[in-house]
Amino acid sequence: MAGAPKPADEPRRLAELHALGLLDSVPEERFDRVTRLAQRLFGVPIALVSLVDEDRQWFKSHQGLAVAETPREFAFCAHAILEDGVMQVPDATADPRFMDNPLVLGSPKIRFYAGAPIIGPDGAKLGTLCLIDRQPRVLSSADEASLRDLADMIEHEIATTTLATGDELTGLSNRRGFEMRGARLLEVCARRGIRATLVYLDLDGLKTINDGLGHDAGDLALREFAAILGQAFRGSDIIARLGGDEFVVLMVGASEAPPAINRLADLLAARNKAPRSPFLLEASVGSATFDPGTPVSLADLLARADAAMYDEKRSGGGHRRAAGNAQAG
Repeated sequence: MAGAPKPADEPRRLAELHALGLLDSVPEERFDRVTRLAQRLFGVPIALVSLVDEDRQWFKSHQGLAVAETPREFAFCAHAILEDGVMQVPDATADPRFMDNPLVLGSPKIRFYAGAPIIGPDGAKLGTLCLIDRQPRVLSSADEASLRDLADMIEHEIATTTLATGDELTGLSNRRGFEMRGARLLEVCARRGIRATLVYLDLDGLKTINDGLGHDAGDLALREFAAILGQAFRGSDIIARLGGDEFVVLMVGASEAPPAINRLADLLAARNKAPRSPFLLEASVGSATFDPGTPVSLADLLARADAAMYDEKRSGGGHRRAAGNAQAG
């Protein structure tokens, strides 16, 4: 079995890859959320962020696969970085490049592969966001475009060394990061005919906490609330702090939001019963649904969810399970 040839810019490519400090780094939720989202959107058992090193491919994120790396000579991704678009292998057993590959003949028994190159801030192809299935299949051109959009999310995350897209206090995405990732996700949902829900949350009483107990207590409240959001919502959801006391969650699907909001209410209630803090955590919640049949921009969806949240706040709902909802579209 012959491995893929090296790219023409291999020395520069490896230099950028190593300079970014991603290889052999610890798992990061910002990458894992995208691979979990890829699993969900495409219905595949395995989704990876693969970085192609000099003699191996190393997985910055790996859903559905236990190993963290494989030899480069076995790597489908080493072939994918030679292409500009998405590389598809509909049936690896019928492809002369891969039919005798150990990853096809043995575990994980790859049949289908699709990989979108991940391009670094300086233009080098670092690896791929890839999908793997144990059954042959073919992605449509719309599917390929959706995979490319998700790969763009990974590129944005890698670019955080030069673009400030994270909220330092809570560890969530900030407004800029959310707008970049959220807009891409809505494009994917529109293209694939999938509904989405944007949940808008306001942490009630933050000013009172800051004024009465000091800003250290207010910062603690924000960090606690962010952690509870991470427990209430799914691992594939995009959670962000827009600024101040405002948070948002963008979810694929429309039916999943009410159960998640109920979980949030239960978690807040349980937290507030524990006599461990001089302040309560309560939130007003509103949501808006994205309809792919009549798509709207992320800004419009935010505005509608924000309005629904303020309707909830004015009604005195606070952190109750009921939440305002606006249909977007």
